[in-house]
Amino acid sequence: MQLITLIPGDGIGPEITKAVTAIFAAAEVPVQWEEQNAGQTTFDASGELIPQALLDSLEKNRVALKGPITTPVGKGFRSINVSLRQKYDLYQNVRPAKTTAGIASRYADSGIDLVLFRENTEGLYSGLEVYDEKLGIADSFNRITREGARKICRAAFAYAAKHGRKKVTLAHKANILKMAGTIMLEACQDASREFPQVQYEDKIIDNMCMQLVMRPEQFDVIVTSNLFGDILSDLCAGLVGGLGVVAGANIGDDMAIFEAVHGSAPDIAGQNKANPTALLRSALMMLHHLGQHDKADQIEQALNLTLQDKSKCTGDLGGSASTSEFTQAIIANLGK
Repeated sequence: MQLITLIPGDGIGPEITKAVTAIFAAAEVPVQWEEQNAGQTTFDASGELIPQALLDSLEKNRVALKGPITTPVGKGFRSINVSLRQKYDLYQNVRPAKTTAGIASRYADSGIDLVLFRENTEGLYSGLEVYDEKLGIADSFNRITREGARKICRAAFAYAAKHGRKKVTLAHKANILKMAGTIMLEACQDASREFPQVQYEDKIIDNMCMQLVMRPEQFDVIVTSNLFGDILSDLCAGLVGGLGVVAGANIGDDMAIFEAVHGSAPDIAGQNKANPTALLRSALMMLHHLGQHDKADQIEQALNLTLQDKSKCTGDLGGSASTSEFTQAIIANLGK
């Protein structure tokens, strides 16, 4: 029995978390949940954004499933997601994007099936900023290290080789960001020599955006730096139906946190309207990470069957079903 830290989050987080745990229970997935929380709700109750009890649970279990979290607005509050990624060196942000029957998209017939690897701890998200109040100048430092670039590029190639992917594409801006861009280029070139069975190419980030919109099916595995990856991952989600249907994972060498990448949607919280697909798909990534492939495949098949029946889908998926009705439909499809 695998012990998993469960972080319900804020807003719709507890509702979609409840849906996922119900589906796992019905599928008899051999996991046990240890619930801890963080974010706005936790702060309101205890004055702590990230309680020590949550950190202790993460450090013990090394695997977590996390719902959407709200970081309170105000000076001194850093992003909870960024804090956890940097504290535990979760340097891989892995975001699959795949067209699925039943999910509306203008690219529905394109056969998109790509995975984006975003460096998760460095770049412009390093938190290195200086403000000169007298001059009114703010400087934000784009810190890229050779070791950080090496790790994320190698992770992308290793994933491609393991999963039979054909190509890795590096998105960069080395024509302008000469030093930072060159470090990423050299790291990917080194990784490509280690995995010669995987084709390698690089594209400048602005061209990459255009190519993703024009012919997204040409891409397989994409690797890039933190800010570029943040932007591209949402672009890729938009190609296949939006943030409500895509999975996300933050992975390090000895810890992984799987998460829904959409917001906490406080406007519909508590109304039984939320779509749990993104968190469920993230949980399926978690099962594959744990080697429980059969259970992951069983639940994925049930989800895909449900997505093709609009009468069982939530409003954002084109149906009128509630969260609980959608969840029960997935459970009913588990044996099919």
